Amino acid sequence: MICVYCISHVPALLTLDIPGYQGRAALLMAFLLLVAQSSDVLQYVWGKLCGRRRIAPEISPSKTVEGFVGGAASAIALGGVLWRITPFNPWQATAMAVTITVMGFLGGLVMSAVKRDVGVKDWGCLIEGHGGMLDRLDSVVFAAPIFFHLTRYFFTP
Repeated sequence: MICVYCISHVPALLTLDIPGYQGRAALLMAFLLLVAQSSDVLQYVWGKLCGRRRIAPEISPSKTVEGFVGGAASAIALGGVLWRITPFNPWQATAMAVTITVMGFLGGLVMSAVKRDVGVKDWGCLIEGHGGMLDRLDSVVFAAPIFFHLTRYFFTP
């Protein structure tokens, strides 16, 4: 239920009526997915390159402080650069990227904890070596509702 409900906020971005941004709502989806997924991937890369201190070894042994900081900083910079495809100014886009990155990280941790509690290693085998489709979307699970509601609250009449 959490996955379906939360992920449903991604296409719900298409329903937002943002003044001066009509017909471009699909770009909001692209912004959300690019920032969330790049953060996820870059945290993994930075963690492999220079990760030493584990954040939550019992829940997700591969997540490191260095990986989080490097991946988050990279994804936040990407979000700031992508401000032109959004209705946000550069600072607002950067703030949204911070929110997406932090919520995406927390989503990954929570979904890892759920997997450990249920006793499964991966959510599927569709993507060999990557843990399944839901493992690719766990960062979006928490980021999408927050991003949707912040955008709706601050940018729609």
